Amino acid sequence: MENLRMLSTLGLMGAMRSLSSAYEAATGVRIDADFAPTLALLKRLRDGEAADLVILTREGLDEMIAEGRVLAGSAADLARSYVGIAVRAGQAHPEIGSEAALHRTLLAARSIAYSRLGASGVYFAQLIVRMGIAAEINAKATIVEQGFTAERLVSGEADLAVQQVSELKQVAGIEVVGPIPHELQTPAVFSAGRMVAAKHADAADRLLRYLASPEVVPVLRQSGLEP
Repeated sequence: MENLRMLSTLGLMGAMRSLSSAYEAATGVRIDADFAPTLALLKRLRDGEAADLVILTREGLDEMIAEGRVLAGSAADLARSYVGIAVRAGQAHPEIGSEAALHRTLLAARSIAYSRLGASGVYFAQLIVRMGIAAEINAKATIVEQGFTAERLVSGEADLAVQQVSELKQVAGIEVVGPIPHELQTPAVFSAGRMVAAKHADAADRLLRYLASPEVVPVLRQSGLEP
């Protein structure tokens, strides 16, 4: 069986886990996938880690193309993702529908978990600066180096978790309150591309075509992404 090595941003983890088994059954190609935040993946790729294809934020993929690591012609935008807020299952859902409501909710929270390396964490750090509440939020924040922020809800370390909706949905025992108001955010676009040094170039190209096809749209939607 052919093995394809894929490095993917955490935002696509739910969708890729569903799609991989179906793809393997249909094609006999096994996807050996490793998931991490985009910034962590960029560092690993620059340090020389090998892969056949990568799924990163569009900005991250463009950097890899500019550095000659990913083939420019192979780039495909797969999904759009919004940052959301979650609480532990059974907790009351706070108001986050407007900037004023979000401002109140964030200040009232005991601790907010957000990610240091993920696109959502970079965005949230900028948002609280823009809202003028960065000092107050960061004084009580639970900063997650890697992985899913919503796990800190289950452990009781935080009462709000901020991350891409598709990443929040990966954790059992939590409820997604909803996205941060759309007018306050620029959605992350997740894009795939083939590595210039791919060992299995043809198989990588076939997988890229599949991921960009209408067939995978329902799986993307179900995992909290917009095609």
